[in-house]
Amino acid sequence: MVAAAALLMGPAQAFADGSELFQLHCAGCHVNGGNILRRGKTLKLAALERQGLASEEAIASIAASGVGQMSGYGAVLGEQGTADVAAWVWQQALADWPKT
Repeated sequence: MVAAAALLMGPAQAFADGSELFQLHCAGCHVNGGNILRRGKTLKLAALERQGLASEEAIASIAASGVGQMSGYGAVLGEQGTADVAAWVWQQALADWPKT
């Protein structure tokens, strides 16, 4: 049943879920793709490229396992949630974090 639901979810649904999960678990430190603790470690495209993290896969890995001062959220988000957040963050980075 879960697999069938996953097949029915298109990319737009994943982005909506990723957005909601980001707001719940990430936005406290990464408001509008920034970083309130370490200015250079943002989710902006240039920073991701500079750090060698310019892909959904790299973002998902960091979201799941953490890096440096950031704890991993894999246990909280689960594999699908991590993928959804990464997809949403990547789309925001490509669009220069548009204000909504």
